[in-house]
Amino acid sequence: MVWYESALLMIGGLLFLMFFGMPVAIAFLAINIVGVYIFMGGMIGIDQLVANASTSVTSFALVPVPLFLIMGELLFHTGLAIRVFDALDKCFGGIKGRLSYLTVGGGTIFATLSGSSMANTAMLGTTLMPDMIKRGYKPHMIMGPILATGGLAMIIPPSSLAVLLGSLARIDVGALLIAGLVPGLLLAALFIATIRIQIALDPDAAPGYAAERASLSEIMRAVLVDVMPMGIVVFAVVGLILLGWATPTESAAFGALSVVVLAACYRTLSWQAVVRSLTGTLKVSAMMLMIIVGSTTFSQILAFSGASSGLISFATSFELNAYVVLAVMFLVLLLLGMFMDQLSIMMLTLPIFMPLVGLYGFDQIWFGVVMLLALELSLATPPFGLLLFVMVGVSPRGTTIGQVARAALPYIACTLLLVVLLALFPQLALWLPGLIRS
Repeated sequence: MVWYESALLMIGGLLFLMFFGMPVAIAFLAINIVGVYIFMGGMIGIDQLVANASTSVTSFALVPVPLFLIMGELLFHTGLAIRVFDALDKCFGGIKGRLSYLTVGGGTIFATLSGSSMANTAMLGTTLMPDMIKRGYKPHMIMGPILATGGLAMIIPPSSLAVLLGSLARIDVGALLIAGLVPGLLLAALFIATIRIQIALDPDAAPGYAAERASLSEIMRAVLVDVMPMGIVVFAVVGLILLGWATPTESAAFGALSVVVLAACYRTLSWQAVVRSLTGTLKVSAMMLMIIVGSTTFSQILAFSGASSGLISFATSFELNAYVVLAVMFLVLLLLGMFMDQLSIMMLTLPIFMPLVGLYGFDQIWFGVVMLLALELSLATPPFGLLLFVMVGVSPRGTTIGQVARAALPYIACTLLLVVLLALFPQLALWLPGLIRS
């Protein structure tokens, strides 16, 4: 079987199964059984498939994923995240569009603590949306910032997806985590600028806040009591890696432990919160590990059948400019994001993309940040971005996907602008990892 027939069978078959609604993990398993039977010697290949299943999910590099997930779940269920938002609310005073700015500011802080875009979006929606609707904010000033800021958790450390990307693509996980910090903060600044422009164009879109402004002492107390202690969590996750005192796995453990200690100090740590956090973490972790089992074997079959090498040879035969190839890869990620989850996209594309990254001389860490931005963007890309559905789920009855998508468009443009800036100035992503290496 020639390479393009193998690629059509494996990739086309997988997309076909997913298109008709088969769960991702089951789709990978089904197409893998067909693939190993055809390309790896029948039942012997099935035995190899079973052996690969345990090997693919017993990697030490995957340990930070459930740790980051439980850290975010604990922050949400113990109410620590809500305390941060309440404190920041006092700091913004009576400025017009206060709650939109609070969404970006508080959401960025929570993104550095949670590592989960879904959790970030759901928490922002359920916490801030009712008050914004009550105060007369227009829908695009509510849904746009929540959608945009929710996706920041994918790039700002700690990002569970960055850990998976680094592990699967054999990129330095610690360096990749840190590389997302500056681009993530820059993206948050672009979101704030977008809100300011929208308010300038339509002053009625986000009303001012008429309540009595908090005194300086109240603001200082809120910051010192509710915001500053969260710096312990940030230091445990990001600071320990930057200082070279801990690996990503160790920093994830320290981060989860620091959240438990803080919740106990605030007397918000309860068995109910712990059980809910563990349940949420178990559900997401099990889903991720099941997909990893199927997609790792999928990558091996692509290589064994010659499809990977054939696709790479085909892609390089056109002698395209390196940045044209990068743009094509970015577009492929966006298209796949319309109907696949981010982990499945990584599993499907990394066996093809990473050899091209080496061939065209792109820095692996820099490419990892660009890929995370593409995956973040695909979450909010119409018509099937997963965050769009999360947003509809927490919005008032009658909200449509079209309304949510229109609210997201200005912020999608911000992410595209950041990708262009990264292409022009790679040091935006490589400066902090360079400090670690030196």
